[in-house]
Amino acid sequence: RLLRDEAGRPIDDAVVLWFPGPASATGEDVAEFHVHGGRAVLAALLASISVIQHTRAAEPGEFTRRAFENGKLDLTEAEGLDDLIHADTDRQRRQALRQLQGLLGDRARDWRERIIEASALIEAGIDFSDEGDVPAELMAPAKKAIKALHDEIAEVLAAQGHSERLRDGLVVAIAGEPNVGKSTLMNQLARREVAIVSPHAGTTRDVIEVQLDLDGYPVTVIDTAGIRETDDPVEQEGVRRARARAEDADLVLWLVEAEQAVDPDAVRSLRKSEDGDRSEGSIWIVRNKIDLGGGGGVRPSGEFGISASRGDGIPELVDALVKFASEFFKTTEGAVVTRARQRDLLNRASDSLRRSLGLVEEGEELAAEELRAAAYALGRLLGRVDVEDVLGTIFQKFCIGK
Repeated sequence: RLLRDEAGRPIDDAVVLWFPGPASATGEDVAEFHVHGGRAVLAALLASISVIQHTRAAEPGEFTRRAFENGKLDLTEAEGLDDLIHADTDRQRRQALRQLQGLLGDRARDWRERIIEASALIEAGIDFSDEGDVPAELMAPAKKAIKALHDEIAEVLAAQGHSERLRDGLVVAIAGEPNVGKSTLMNQLARREVAIVSPHAGTTRDVIEVQLDLDGYPVTVIDTAGIRETDDPVEQEGVRRARARAEDADLVLWLVEAEQAVDPDAVRSLRKSEDGDRSEGSIWIVRNKIDLGGGGGVRPSGEFGISASRGDGIPELVDALVKFASEFFKTTEGAVVTRARQRDLLNRASDSLRRSLGLVEEGEELAAEELRAAAYALGRLLGRVDVEDVLGTIFQKFCIGK
């Protein structure tokens, strides 16, 4: 169709599509204008639309929120769409797409329906408590159903892996004393100049980050300031930040020169984590400048020999990083839970089911109340009850028009 402005002047030849509700993506009547992408065309079209009464621009995520409010998506699927929009790697894309297609939402709906069925059995026993053996006949299948539900949810929660972390990625810190080649290694891994390389110690004063895609795994590599004692207040702050980021990283590449002795105290200081000492495998010793002396390749002790300037040993180091990431995210292909919010609500549902089993013998009313709490938690997971407090947080990160 030829689109015209309010004065009848032509704007553009366009494809105009009409999607009547409730069969549209949002469940409402939707019109789409497919126009040529020039700035002048878009400006003229938006100017003409804006003069129409009761018309305004959509807020970020408003179309997806309308789809959610009209029952076209549940909250787990909306979260999957958000993750799909922001996916940087193929593995992130696949995980997000599984959520968008209802991997968790379908299971949560099934669990909630089965909880309601078990609850109906227990509450029927309460209603018919004066009917002799009726309550006993109802309680046996109810207990069996609750036990099966609890075991299924517990199995999902117990699955090992870091599926929630796949959204943010693995964090690898390059650390070591000044002038050992940390920035050069950073540039090698990034395959571009992202850090200033200088023969003068203390060049890197702040933390530099770069996002990489290693075989589909999202990895953030951090180049830190050289860790040493210094009187320079600016460098002192850089060292403090370097230590903090290295301590929080999932993996530390501790860089030393080829034949340099490793300072055990410096490495030991990085083995701090929220859960206590980090594992030995999360700090790798990387010996740089092997072109100036010393062997290359992967050493028997697990140390790596590289030349950051020439590229020797870099492919082997990258392969090891891919293998580490694969182990770190090892269960993500079948992961059901991808966000802390989802895990928290499933934990609440599981705890309520467990308490319900323990309370059955003490009184059907108490068991029924715990089942209601479990169903409520799954309702919040799907976004069907009392989720106004999280909707703004989820949808505000969407782009305009999505």
